[in-house]
Amino acid sequence: MPTSLDPVTFEVLKNAFINTVDQMAEQILRTCYSFVIYSRDFSSALCDPAGDTVMQGTGDIAAHVGTLHYTAKAVIRQFEGDIHPGDVFVINDVYEGGSHFNDTRIIRPIYFEGELLGYAQANGHWADVGGATPGSFNVKALDHMGEGLRIPPTRLWREDVFLEDVAYLIAKNTRNPRDIIGDMQAQAEATRVAEREIQRLCRKYGVETVKTAMADVQTYVEELTRAKIAALPDGVWYTEDYIDQDPAHGEGLIPVKMTMTISGDTVHYDLTGSHASISSMLNAGFGGSFAGIVAGTKMQFPDIPLNSGFYRVVTADLGPVGSVVNADWPSPCAGFCSGPFEKIMNSVFEIWSDIQPERAMACTFNLEYLLVGGRDEREEGNPNFMWYDWMMGGWGARNGGDGYNASAAVFGVQYGTQPFEGQERLAPVLTSCHELVPDSGGPGMQRGGLGAEKGGRLWASDNTVMSYCCDRERSVTWGLWGGLPSIPHGVWLNKGTDDEQYLGSIFAAVPIKSGDEFTRPSAGGGGLGDPLRRKVLDVLEDVVDGYVTIARAEKDYGVVIREVDPEVFEYEVDLPATVAAREYIRDNRHRWLDRDPEEVAAEYRAGLVNDMDCVRQYGVILDWGSGAVLDTTTAQFRAMLQRRTVIHWTDDPEIDHVAGALRVDSPVSA
Repeated sequence: MPTSLDPVTFEVLKNAFINTVDQMAEQILRTCYSFVIYSRDFSSALCDPAGDTVMQGTGDIAAHVGTLHYTAKAVIRQFEGDIHPGDVFVINDVYEGGSHFNDTRIIRPIYFEGELLGYAQANGHWADVGGATPGSFNVKALDHMGEGLRIPPTRLWREDVFLEDVAYLIAKNTRNPRDIIGDMQAQAEATRVAEREIQRLCRKYGVETVKTAMADVQTYVEELTRAKIAALPDGVWYTEDYIDQDPAHGEGLIPVKMTMTISGDTVHYDLTGSHASISSMLNAGFGGSFAGIVAGTKMQFPDIPLNSGFYRVVTADLGPVGSVVNADWPSPCAGFCSGPFEKIMNSVFEIWSDIQPERAMACTFNLEYLLVGGRDEREEGNPNFMWYDWMMGGWGARNGGDGYNASAAVFGVQYGTQPFEGQERLAPVLTSCHELVPDSGGPGMQRGGLGAEKGGRLWASDNTVMSYCCDRERSVTWGLWGGLPSIPHGVWLNKGTDDEQYLGSIFAAVPIKSGDEFTRPSAGGGGLGDPLRRKVLDVLEDVVDGYVTIARAEKDYGVVIREVDPEVFEYEVDLPATVAAREYIRDNRHRWLDRDPEEVAAEYRAGLVNDMDCVRQYGVILDWGSGAVLDTTTAQFRAMLQRRTVIHWTDDPEIDHVAGALRVDSPVSA
């Protein structure tokens, strides 16, 4: 790589930049006020004077990468000619390239001896930024005014003087001003850590050397990425994924369409043709969608650092402004991570599975947030509380390996499970259960990872509401190369009682009272490969481990297992019955996908089949509360199964999937 730096100095400074951003993360982690940020919903970046990213941290949230340079550039545009040492700015504006309004960025210019060297940026998810519902996730919002406070590029410190009036104007439009001010200060101090470290490097190596290194690390990533892409075949690939619905237009899946082109040493994504923006918060601005493309592609090249050099090689056309993946003002976007972002990432995974089959992975579970907010009667004055919870779930099965159980979403793989003790101390919600969900891993030659179920009980509270942001209740987490889907997402209130109510996967401000209990399972990952090709002993081991029940071992895998002594985990396979069961499934599974959905729905309502039977055997999507058929959604879901699953059910034992199935510029190979 051309550079005026010797290789040792370049390598030292490259890693020093990475270490600088990671030090910022440690500062935030140790000084933040919000339990959400403490659970690692934050990211940091070092940018050059143009706002281009010099380096991301090693543990950043996937949904933030690809957006931090946009918000840095927005600040530069707004305050050009009026940026000074000691200034600090704040921005959360989705329409300026941010992710959603909760993700609030604090940006500090870095000077050395009067010269601007770049910017440090600390981004944290503030648990509440106002709006109509606690947590600022308002499914019913028809525009951003119903979601919370939109902060354009705004000065918070002027030459080291804290502008308290501006800070409190922001904080007091939220439900927890104390935490907001604390997080604001913590993020600002993290940017000061970066400032000190870059100044130290300038004193040690010289300012010109540091400036050269900041440019060269971007060129290094660019050239490394180009070399990787150039080694791959040119071609064009297409796929699409779906958001569950547009609430204003009845049932029917909302397509997110993706075409990817490799040409020489570049890769280009085109999302043209994706659905228009929808009447819920499951839209994404351009920053959130580009972040999904960047994060999904970066996971194909884990050895390459991430900075703006990557964006010179990986480019995107998000299509016309006003779509669900390129929403404009004032479209609501709070749920972008559960909507387009997650669909974009999984589409990227699917396309790259066609290009690099050794890295193939089926769909992972959908990110979800459950938010409970109200007044806490345990404390004097009944202050506001915010119980803000996300779940672990199953990752998609991989080529050669089962999916990971109960892991963080692809949205942010470093997410931690929030400690129940901390949640219960901060809010009047008791955790009633948290356990793996048997059978939730999508069946396949490689099984999807398992999801988890978490329950809670509300107590000592008043004026409390619950909101939920998720998806894949209808566009159920899918399998790949013949693998089968997982299970639908959705929340139950007071399940098993006379007050039982199914709330679904997306709702806002549902009133709840002390004594109410709620529970929801996260989905597992999709399966990879034909389930009838899974080794019989692997299915047996899954039953022993409690990952798969005896009933579903037979239904999904055609493996008949008898219980011998469950207390010592002794089970045995009935091999003749297994041969017959697998042959029966093989002979009938195509016909099952043509069965009348109304017949399936009637059996569901009668308790003869469950949601897994509907999704995996019949491809039928229902309103899981009432059991009513969703006709349009079912037709779309069945079509999706045909191209992702059925096409790969081959009878040739030498072929485990149809290669090149997503290519649109050459024949599919069998």
